Amino acid sequence: MESNDYAKPRIAVVIPCFRVKDKVLGVIEAIGPEVDSIICVDDACPENSGEFIREQTRDPRVVVLQHEKNQGVGGATLTGYAYALSQHPDIIVKIDGDGQMNPELIPVFVDPIVRGDADYTKGSRFTRPDDLKRMPRIRLFGNSLLSLIAKLSTGYWRHLDPTNGYTAVHGSVLSKLPLNRMSRRYVFETDLLFQLRIIDACVWDIPMTARYEDEKSSLIWFEVAPLFLLRHIRNSVVRIFYLYVVRDFNLAILQLAAGIPLFLFGMIFGLVKWRQSFTTGATASAGSVMLAALPILVGIQLMLSFLNYDMSSAPARPISRFGPKRTKRG
Repeated sequence: MESNDYAKPRIAVVIPCFRVKDKVLGVIEAIGPEVDSIICVDDACPENSGEFIREQTRDPRVVVLQHEKNQGVGGATLTGYAYALSQHPDIIVKIDGDGQMNPELIPVFVDPIVRGDADYTKGSRFTRPDDLKRMPRIRLFGNSLLSLIAKLSTGYWRHLDPTNGYTAVHGSVLSKLPLNRMSRRYVFETDLLFQLRIIDACVWDIPMTARYEDEKSSLIWFEVAPLFLLRHIRNSVVRIFYLYVVRDFNLAILQLAAGIPLFLFGMIFGLVKWRQSFTTGATASAGSVMLAALPILVGIQLMLSFLNYDMSSAPARPISRFGPKRTKRG
């Protein structure tokens, strides 16, 4: 970080704590002096990690917050965010307490925000091929699938690993988000990206390597998959309607509005004619085939045109700026 050109930011770190008693002290100890405050949120941890941190750490930067009921990683993070915002930091970093995220990377996550290049930075374990070899196969498959779905719902098409919880955000940007309406469970990270896209925040991916040991994920895919899907469908509809109808009505939304009905008409008409041919044994006429195929092809082309516009319209300039130091004139 170029400290000669930029003022030192006030950095707060939020650490959700749930079943991390054997790792969290090591995470806290590895956080460097560039951080001003460390906010640990005990999310009704059965291991009493909050009390354990109070007893074991002597770091004056550490503050422990306590949930009476478990609210999930999103709920714990939002509690930490709310407390951090009350202290008016410049940048708020969120890392997990399970030791998978290297605290030494905090300056790397903060630097693009300090330079005025980004509003929000997030880790990506998909940037380097060697990092993928270390990721458990089930996690790699799940994250790859979710990345594709999240691109549509968030509008950040060029970003990978949307569920990565290693993040940093400008305090003024975070204060603009409706934190009380955000998901408090497993959809939290992608819900946050959705809200950032609504306000046109600039997002950067930071390459990182996760450290996997013997910990087991508490994510049960067959239970949460419907919640993931429904939330992303809802966010996709809201985002497209707000950005392309309410805020900026343009040709792209007309392409989508025409493409979807044409595609659906062609598919339904084609299936009906195929069933009739299969039942009666009669060959469908060329006109029927064209009447099914043409709307499908045109509809696909129109939807692809919308997607192309949506991909190119992701924010590239930050909405917040970190103030540079005033240089002395000699």
